[in-house]
Amino acid sequence: MERTWKPTVAGILDIVAGALSFVGLIFAFFGILALKATGGIDQSMGIQATMMLTIMAVVAIFAIIVDVLAIIGGIYALQRRRWGLALTGSIAAFLASWPLGIAAIVFTAVSKNEFE
Repeated sequence: MERTWKPTVAGILDIVAGALSFVGLIFAFFGILALKATGGIDQSMGIQATMMLTIMAVVAIFAIIVDVLAIIGGIYALQRRRWGLALTGSIAAFLASWPLGIAAIVFTAVSKNEFE
């Protein structure tokens, strides 16, 4: 079995997409905290503010799961182990960053024979 560069590139793209999305999520989290601290999100709005913060929390939890899955899939792609998990990580990377995710999916799918 010939070892090519494709799984390595797919793994790097997965990790980069997951990490960039995670960093963006951290900035968004601190932005929400800043809005709340400065009165940009006013609790006197009642149910609307509470619903908005709840929806943001649910989206953030989903994004964290996707980012972690992309990073784990990237690690498996670099190790050339568990093709299914590497492909799942590439799909998660697509959800985190479309351009990087599309390339990662293609490189992972094309290099299926290189995985254990």
